[in-house]
Amino acid sequence: MFEDKVLLITGGTGSFGNAVLNRFLHTDHFREIRIFSRDEKKQDDMRNELKNDKIKFHIGDVRDYISVERAMRGVDYVFHAAALKQVPSCEFFPLEATKTNVFGTQNVIDAAFAHKVKKVICLSTDKAAYPINAMGISKALMEKVAIAASRNTAGTTVCLTRYGNVMASRGSVIPLFLKQIQEGKTLTITDPNMTRFLMSLEEAVELVLFAFEHGNPGDLFVNKAPAGTIGDLAQALKEICNADNEVKVIGTRHGEKLYETLCTREEMAKADDMGNFYRIPADNRSLNYAQYFSEGKEHVSLVQDYHSHNTERLGVEATKKLLLKLPSVLNAVSGKVVLSITT
Repeated sequence: MFEDKVLLITGGTGSFGNAVLNRFLHTDHFREIRIFSRDEKKQDDMRNELKNDKIKFHIGDVRDYISVERAMRGVDYVFHAAALKQVPSCEFFPLEATKTNVFGTQNVIDAAFAHKVKKVICLSTDKAAYPINAMGISKALMEKVAIAASRNTAGTTVCLTRYGNVMASRGSVIPLFLKQIQEGKTLTITDPNMTRFLMSLEEAVELVLFAFEHGNPGDLFVNKAPAGTIGDLAQALKEICNADNEVKVIGTRHGEKLYETLCTREEMAKADDMGNFYRIPADNRSLNYAQYFSEGKEHVSLVQDYHSHNTERLGVEATKKLLLKLPSVLNAVSGKVVLSITT
């Protein structure tokens, strides 16, 4: 499917872009991988570290259609990962989140359609399901934009993937806990009973690849994943690192949820169970509002959301086994410096 093809990754210097490169850089898949982002420093660091002619770097911003269009020429597949995704910053600058997450996505889709790209996979987040913060609202609207566009992009298939917090990704809680452990500081926990899906970067890549292979226009894919509490996660990291740091409960931050919802009740009512994944097909009814009032589905009321409170719950020992698969955790155990919370 990917042999001799060109892949474009927007936001390609982030955690997801690096995971994709690790997966494909030394394989026969993809003749060229283009990294599109606005951070020249991260691009230069990646260029010097990898030193691989298969990677082509493009400076640009998804907010600027012209820069996206130029990078899109000759591309076969697109991973659209560029986003503003820090909850606190999006709360203070919701218009900036809208510009990147919503209008930026439309630019990517328009440019892909103009250049006859085969498939575009837009990456979304659990926060788009029943959104309570600006980041989630902008991502929810991004999903609607992508699904609406999928109805009018014949020749270019637009799909979506939605997943929760990826373990040890940039800006996530695991690097923060490791940094606090290494510096001998108190571990700051918002709510020990707060649950989160536990998903690795590799699993995030598998979800996108599954969408590439099986996606129809407007499909949204979600992977099934176990979950754990923040309290158990902190305890697991302490035990792995043989640490005795104190733990302080600081309370839920602005815009945070007690648990993550990956599929709403309404989505689960029409979801296809595909083994390790759920596929939520697009609603392709015509613009006939009478259908929304005169025709309903009684069984929707009997279906539950799919969230981190009702999925498989891992305890401390099972969480430790998952954490020990992460390079950053293994580095911490071996004594290597892992003080940055941004890598």
